[in-house]
Amino acid sequence: MYELWQALERARGYKWVELSHPLNNDSPYWAGIPEGSVELSKTVYDWGNPMLDCLIQTFKFPGQFGTHIDFPGHFTKDGVLSEAFGAGDLVFPLCVVDITRQVAQDVHYAVTAADIQAYEAQYGPIPDGAMVALRSDWSKRWPSMDALSNFDAEGGEHTPGWSLEALQYIYETRRAAANGHETIDTDASVLAAQAGDLACERYVLSRGKLQVELLCNLDQVAPAGAVAVVSYPRIEGATGLPARVWAITP
Repeated sequence: MYELWQALERARGYKWVELSHPLNNDSPYWAGIPEGSVELSKTVYDWGNPMLDCLIQTFKFPGQFGTHIDFPGHFTKDGVLSEAFGAGDLVFPLCVVDITRQVAQDVHYAVTAADIQAYEAQYGPIPDGAMVALRSDWSKRWPSMDALSNFDAEGGEHTPGWSLEALQYIYETRRAAANGHETIDTDASVLAAQAGDLACERYVLSRGKLQVELLCNLDQVAPAGAVAVVSYPRIEGATGLPARVWAITP
């Protein structure tokens, strides 16, 4: 028996968890993207064609659509794009930091470096090359864009997310490779409003790191010991792409 085949058989004994939302023509996307940017599964070659009896579809979507990966060039003018990352860059030790209790009390909650350190006190240090994902259970609001953004009467957003200090901790004190979250944006909405910018997202991408937004099912993944796999179409020059993400978890 070959070693990798044996490893795969062992891996199949673990739980495999889907971390990406399904997509259709009614799935939400950021309001700044022009209307008409989504057209999924349009039939362009139908059954009964005398040349070849088969079905072919086309797919039109923004790069930042549904569960998606962002590349540095999304927020950094000279940042690298999709083609800079190989298959070996897309498999991560997965650390899931649970902030559901804090978010239940305050929808504006921004995870702190102290929260990350408390996680490490329980589960051990964040390993090199990890993806650190925030579990907020915000994904349960999918597929309502209004619920995901949690708009007030004036159109302001009210969402939890990352703080700059927490991101600096995972990337500068630790050597994480990526971060993830269930919300539309990286930044907690209050911090974004104070900065007048998505400063946390800009920080991540300016460091050449990756992030995955709009994750789901993190409540089904062990806080530590799991592995995350991120897959996306191999399109060159992309600032972001819809992603199929899954975890292999104890």
